[in-house]
Order: sequence, then structure tokens, then C-alpha cells
Amino acid sequence: MKVYTVAPLEDPRDARDTFRRLEEIGYDGAFSFEAKHDPFLPLVLAAEHTRGLRLGTAIAIAFARNPMNLANLAYGLQAISGGRFVLGLGSQVRPHIEKRFGMPWSRPAARMRECALAVRAIFDAWEGSTPLRFEGEIYRHTLMIPAFDPGPNPFGPPPVFTAGFGPRMTEAAGEVADGFFAHPFTTRESLLRQTLPALERGLEKSGRRREDFEVICATLVVTADTEEEFARVKQAARKHLAFYGSTPAYRPTLDVHGWGDLHLELNRMSKRGLWDEMAGLIDDEMLETIAVVGPRGEIAGRLRRRLEGIADGVSLTHNRAPDPNHWADVVAQLQSG
Repeated sequence: MKVYTVAPLEDPRDARDTFRRLEEIGYDGAFSFEAKHDPFLPLVLAAEHTRGLRLGTAIAIAFARNPMNLANLAYGLQAISGGRFVLGLGSQVRPHIEKRFGMPWSRPAARMRECALAVRAIFDAWEGSTPLRFEGEIYRHTLMIPAFDPGPNPFGPPPVFTAGFGPRMTEAAGEVADGFFAHPFTTRESLLRQTLPALERGLEKSGRRREDFEVICATLVVTADTEEEFARVKQAARKHLAFYGSTPAYRPTLDVHGWGDLHLELNRMSKRGLWDEMAGLIDDEMLETIAVVGPRGEIAGRLRRRLEGIADGVSLTHNRAPDPNHWADVVAQLQSG
């Protein structure tokens, strides 16, 4: 199994050392995330300070940009990284798109599908495969002159992954993307009953098979070397899961296990700002069903059991540690399995 993680970056200048350290630990790849900083810029530094580490955005917010802008960024990073880049796209939610980015919002699954198709059409034009003539319902790209055409990428166009949770967005990934980033607020049962069937529907539309497609599951990991630290990270995980559980879009995972009513209570408490109290509603059964919990020496085996037959790779979430070698043994065990 390929092992990835999202690089912990508070300062984009830290990308030089952070990504290099992750490569030394043994990760197959490391991703940037769009939060306080642009996700593309740190990867330029990461590409220059790593050799074989796969690099990507997990995720960049697609609807805050347009397909031509995304294609340009992806093409540049593919060249700079020597062919190691993955363009990972996500939708965010309507208030952020409209009120933070000042961009239009409509039919997110259809918009993501068309965005990915438009990016591919631009890549094809630059590769010389076909003239640029993409005319969709949402995006239209029909002008490309030599002055703005970078020509074929020396490493080929980068793969396009999309992220999602609901059935429509997941199905769109199966239809038009090269891979899918699964959300951490899932369980083995919800992945089998909700995520994989939606991906299969999309793959069937595109005439592809599951082996033509890559699935990377972001998975919340809860482990530590001391009882005191274990208690701390468990509590942090409960808060994280309570936040997700309060969001209506993520209720389907709870419904799979008969916990749908918990969402209603968490949602009510979130509106009152009772964030710390919400964590108390995430009991051990829920924590261990959604997250992978246990002693560090057992984590690799538990991750394999969680994702066997589902994922091609795992992106370890909440696995930061002061010791840069803290996760080297877990990464090695997952890769050897």
C-alpha cells in the first residue's frame, strides 16, 4: 500500500525542510492543503528539495479558480517536479465560495465534473492532441494562441484527482478523474456501502475498470507511545469527529451505523458554540469505528484491515510527532504489506 500524508505547514517557507523530512521518513508522497496559504506555492519548494516524493494538492479549491488557471499551475508543477505532481481538486462549501472567494456556486458535482473535463481539454490542446474547443454549460475555453501555449509537457500532463463525500461528487470522480481522495469521516462500512458503489457507477459511465483508477483514503490515526499522550490525542480526535458529525453533509456515515440521531444533537450544540462539550458525545465505539486507534506497533495492521480491498493508498491524518522518525516504522510496515 502506498503511504501519503498532508504536510503540516504553518509557514510556507517550511516546505523546504518539511517535505524533505517526509521523504526521509519513507512516505511515498506528501500533499499540501488549502487553508491559511495557497497550496501550490509550497510545492515549488518541495519539488526542489525532494527527489522521488510524489507531490500534490489535497486539496486545492477548484471553484476558487478556473480551469485555465488550474491547468497552468498544474503544468508548471509537473515540469518543476519532474513528473511527480498530482492536481487534487475539491469543492469547499457554498458560503466559502461565494463569501470568501467571491466566486459563483451552482450544482457542485456537475461543476466539478465539467472543471476536470475542461482541464483535460486544455492539457490535450497543449499536448497537440486536439485544438482547444471546450464548450460546456459552465466553462467555455475556445481560444489558445501560440504566445500562451506552453506546448507538450516534458513529463506528460499530470493526473487529476478529485475529492468528495456525497454520491454525486463521488460518481463524478469515477467518471472524469484519474483518482479520488476519500474523506476521513468514513468507516470501512460506509466506504463499502456508499463510496465504492458511487465510484463504480462513474467508472461504468467512462468505460473504465477499477484498476484504471486510484483511490487514496485519508484516515484518522490515533496512537501514542505513552498513556498521557494517548489520552491527549484521543480527545483531540473526538473533537475533530464531533465537528464533522455536526455537519449535515457528513451524516450519511453516521446513518450507516444507526447513529444518525447523534448528528442532530451535535448540530444543535454546534449552533450554541458548545464545541468542547460535543466531544463528549463521541464514545469509544464511534472513535474506533471512524478512526484507526491503537498502540503504534499495531497501527499498520489495523490500517490494512480497514482499507483492504478498498484503497490503493492511505493518507495518514493526525500523525504529526516531534520525532521525525516516529512514523518511519509504520510507513515501512504498510509498504511491505
